[in-house]
Amino acid sequence: QVQLVESGGGLVQAGNSLRLSCAASGRTSRAYHMGWFRQAPGKEREFVGYISSSGSSIYYADSVKGRFTISRDNAKNTLYLQMNSLKPDDTAVYYCAADLKSAGVRSGDYDYWGQGTQVTVSS
Repeated sequence: QVQLVESGGGLVQAGNSLRLSCAASGRTSRAYHMGWFRQAPGKEREFVGYISSSGSSIYYADSVKGRFTISRDNAKNTLYLQMNSLKPDDTAVYYCAADLKSAGVRSGDYDYWGQGTQVTVSS
């Protein structure tokens, strides 16, 4: 099992940057494929991107491609989401997720979830 805790959310102006972190605990946390999702008020949870356990495979949703970067530091058991050129539409609660089997674009592809961190982008 793995426990996930997100941090780094906050209020920023459009055009600025923010970096989210997701700390994973558990002996085998580095073996997990990791994903980022977000959920805006009144909307369904949306895929943002994923990274494989080794970091060799990374995939982004079209809505964030070129602006967001996912990385992981397995020595620190930490996943990151660097968000640049933020827009008001990026306002949401951001969640990290983990799964041992594979990385995917659907919420159901992941067994473990963090509690989320709020990101608010003002115009």
